[in-house]
Amino acid sequence: MIDAKTVEEFTKRISDALPQGAQLIQQDIEKNVRAVVSSGFEKLDLVSREEFEVQSAVLARTREKLEALEKRVAALEATIQ
Repeated sequence: MIDAKTVEEFTKRISDALPQGAQLIQQDIEKNVRAVVSSGFEKLDLVSREEFEVQSAVLARTREKLEALEKRVAALEATIQ
């Protein structure tokens, strides 16, 4: 899930991009943007970078094992014939 720091940074960028007149009501806008952004991220079912990296490593190890097993099966099939 997306951490609070990411949501805060995204909210601050939007807030900073507002015209000067709108910055007078900045706190209210930030609160509303934060709620919308958090809700949007939750609906997207996102994963953190750390979770992604862990799963990528697991997938890489699985691929290596699969390739080794495929070679082993091919060698065994060759000896049978």
